[in-house]
Amino acid sequence: METNHNNLSNISFTPAVRSNFFEMPTSVSENTTPILILSDKDEVQEYIRKPFIEANTIEVDISHLQNDCIIPVFSKDNEVTISHVNFIECVLNCIQKVYPFEKVESPEIRVSHQIKGRTPDAIYKNAKDLLDSEKTIYYERFAFIVRIPSITETINGNKLSLTVGGVRAYNQENLYSKKNLEKFKFFIGFQNLVCCNLCISTDGMKSEMKSTSIVDLQEQILSVMLNYNAEKHLSEMSTLQDYHLTEQQFAQLLGKAKLYNYLPKNIKANLPQLSFTDSQFNTIAKDYYSDESFCKQEDDNINLWKVYNLFTQASKSSYIDSFLERDLNAFDFSQGIQKALIGNGDYHWFIE
Repeated sequence: METNHNNLSNISFTPAVRSNFFEMPTSVSENTTPILILSDKDEVQEYIRKPFIEANTIEVDISHLQNDCIIPVFSKDNEVTISHVNFIECVLNCIQKVYPFEKVESPEIRVSHQIKGRTPDAIYKNAKDLLDSEKTIYYERFAFIVRIPSITETINGNKLSLTVGGVRAYNQENLYSKKNLEKFKFFIGFQNLVCCNLCISTDGMKSEMKSTSIVDLQEQILSVMLNYNAEKHLSEMSTLQDYHLTEQQFAQLLGKAKLYNYLPKNIKANLPQLSFTDSQFNTIAKDYYSDESFCKQEDDNINLWKVYNLFTQASKSSYIDSFLERDLNAFDFSQGIQKALIGNGDYHWFIE
């Protein structure tokens, strides 16, 4: 059932019968687009599920991570790392604690940078002669989301679902040392079901959680979830649809954004952060004219909600270890442009 973001705390959600969290297809797929069906009180709506991140990722299921992948260790003391599956289970346990009566979907998992190895008995074999049982793999980077479809809101005609997720990147660990604090990224926010873009705010994301145990990691995740203000986040996103850029202002914004990466350091240091790349700005420019959901209006104006989603759409081309930060930057940047339109803030340079 849909929630009202102006009165979120007074909503009573319909309890849902929980299925096995890990009941998912057993195949590994690069391009899966099943239908996501959300049942509301009086309607059933269908959405084509798109990946929440693209780049060079593939989609896998949790049984693949459990059964087909090894778990890296710290080489100097052979202590095991917190595995990708452990991280997912930890987040699911936290969801059950914070939202005990809500419907929860199975995790959607994306991985990249496969690390290959072989068992000791196959050390002298040619690669082409290896049996499947003699191969070992794990994924250096992985990201996942878990949707809570019983908590939704609609902004500018787009349905949003509360979503929780995380990122793990072994390339940010020193696996050649003794076991020490391991790094994780975690967020709670909303997913725009029209495009599957993630909507993240500052209080709903922690870009570096450091932990040596599942217990400690769970405490940190719960802290973020309990301190996240969904009502405030939805309200802030909703106001974006009330502000518009003209075609000239949008062109000025993109032009300045492309100049931003080449500014002298002393000038750049005095401007707000913008972490997108030139190729992503090109995608935003193209989608201004051609995106089915977020293109310009007939009068060539575009509201900031659409601008925000053009940025989060472009963020999907980021690698796993940087896309959450770009999603957050897209929200901060959109809010900054909103303030610039009413004469406040430090973002005037982008639209002057």
